Formats: sequence, structure tokens, C-alpha cells
Amino acid sequence: MASFSRSLCFSLVLFIIFLSFSEARDHLIGGKSDAWKVPSSESDSLNHWAEKTRFQVGDSLAWKFDGSKDSVLQVARGDYVTCNISSPIETYTDGNTKVKLERSGPYYFISGAKGHCEKGQKVIVVVMSEKHRRFIGVSPSPSPAEVEGPAVAPTSNAANLKGSFLVALGVLVGFLLM
Repeated sequence: MASFSRSLCFSLVLFIIFLSFSEARDHLIGGKSDAWKVPSSESDSLNHWAEKTRFQVGDSLAWKFDGSKDSVLQVARGDYVTCNISSPIETYTDGNTKVKLERSGPYYFISGAKGHCEKGQKVIVVVMSEKHRRFIGVSPSPSPAEVEGPAVAPTSNAANLKGSFLVALGVLVGFLLM
């Protein structure tokens, strides 16, 4: 009976660890529904939010905005830097946009409303490579090198704390059942 309990415990711990590292997440741009707008100041830039957030392959970005007044354009790096809205990779106009992050590396998004990008309504999202998934709770978030301005120190987010909590809970349950 003791070996069965240990096997069950070990399986439970492995399952909890697997879930904490494998779940894809939906990231609401800016962490709130009204974030897709011209920032009121440099400190309100969406890139500050993106630098503090870990993005994994399989995660999705979600935008909430008034589709009659704005849009989201996925663009190449050069178009991001120059705010060129004439040749986007993808255009999203419905106001309830969801974009799946299917590869590692940078993704560039700008506002399609005339003049908004030039006023700072844009964001770079850097998706970590698959090899970094096992270090989700340890390594700092990569910051986009293309962004002008001072670097912001990375901070932990609630998703990492959730994963650590699940691992600790699994270990505790394992010890209690031994």
C-alpha cells in the first residue's frame, strides 16, 4: 500500500509540474481592456508592460478597442520604427482581436489610426524560444533591443508565482502521503 501511495504521489507531482509549464495563456494587451490607446506619457507605454511579461509559443495576445476608430496592425520591424501603416503583415479591425503567438522572436504591432503610432501607440512582444520554457520561473524576460529609451528592470508576474505555488503544493502533498 505504501508503494502505491508513493507512486500516486509521484505521479501527481509530475502532473502538477507538467501543467504549470505547459499551459498557454491569453495576455490582454497592457493588462487591461482600455490599454490600446495613445499613451498619456512615456511611462504609460505598452512596451513597459511587454518587457515585464513572459510570452511563450502558443500564448495569445488579446486587444479590446473601438473598431470604428482604431485597428491593430502587425508589421515588420522597419515599419514599426517608422510607423508605416501602408504595408502591414496583418490587419485587425474588429475591436475584439486575438493573435496566437506561433513562433519565438519579436512581434511588432502598431495602431492603424492615423498619427497614433507616432504618438506611441505601439508595442513589441518578444516570445521566448521553446528551450526557455523549462526556466519559466527563473530567467528574466527578454527585452526588445530595438526599443529606444532606458531599459526597465524585469519583475516577476502572477503566472510565475502560480507555477511555483503548484510545484510547492505538489511536493507538500507528496510528503503528506508518504
